[in-house]
Amino acid sequence: MAVETDRADAGTTDEAAVRKAISSTVRPARATSLSAALTFGWRGMLKIKHVPEQLMDVTITPVMFVLMFTYLFGGAVAGSTAEYLDYILPGILVMSVLFTTVYSGVALNTDVTKGVGDRFRSLPIWRPAPLVGALLGDSVRYVLAGLVISIVGLVLGFRPDAGLGGMAAALALVVTFSFALSWVFTTLGLLLRTPSAVLNAGFMGIFPLTFISNVFVDPSTLPGWLEAFVHVNPISILSSASRGLMHGNAEGSDILVVLAVAVGLTAVFAPLTTRLYRKG
Repeated sequence: MAVETDRADAGTTDEAAVRKAISSTVRPARATSLSAALTFGWRGMLKIKHVPEQLMDVTITPVMFVLMFTYLFGGAVAGSTAEYLDYILPGILVMSVLFTTVYSGVALNTDVTKGVGDRFRSLPIWRPAPLVGALLGDSVRYVLAGLVISIVGLVLGFRPDAGLGGMAAALALVVTFSFALSWVFTTLGLLLRTPSAVLNAGFMGIFPLTFISNVFVDPSTLPGWLEAFVHVNPISILSSASRGLMHGNAEGSDILVVLAVAVGLTAVFAPLTTRLYRKG
């Protein structure tokens, strides 16, 4: 009986100590929208740290694209690999980064299907913070993919007329457009049931748009009806703007169209994604 009494007294003492510690501690300030979003962005970086295989799609794959298209098709398409590299590198930059945006929807779908999204919704934070933070983290992946493409191109002999500043401007434009496009795939990630379904549906949509563009060939060599579609394809306009920024002859209209499409995609799909995420 004495032992039980001692244990009860110890339990009461411990509980009292905990209550005293809690009552005397200043309640932490609520996280701001920016700090919450940045925290979730850092979470995305930590996921890459613990699973470095995720970087394969932004490191190895872009290098394979540059090497294969330049040396397999360069001579046949442009007559020399050097001339074709000048044409295709900006296009490969666009293609590689845009392909990476599909994984934003896959990652969000994975969190939702595993119940992680329910935990986030229970936190006293800005509701869209997990979404915005995840896309900010993905933007780091976009930059990394673009840097890999640029470095490989320079090693192979690509020399932009606008210098490194032109390459940086092209990369910034591509990342901006990719951030907007990733909202489309996050919406898709909340509508479909499995990550594999999101992956398949995403590439089914982006593959045709990418290959039916001016990324690989001059559209003047295409049939008239196909050339007309290529000219209005947003990916073609993004590729033309990136190519122009690198070579110092960019048209302002192309850049404005790219930014307008990016704003439009964000305005439509960001609220839609947020609404679907809140409904759970």
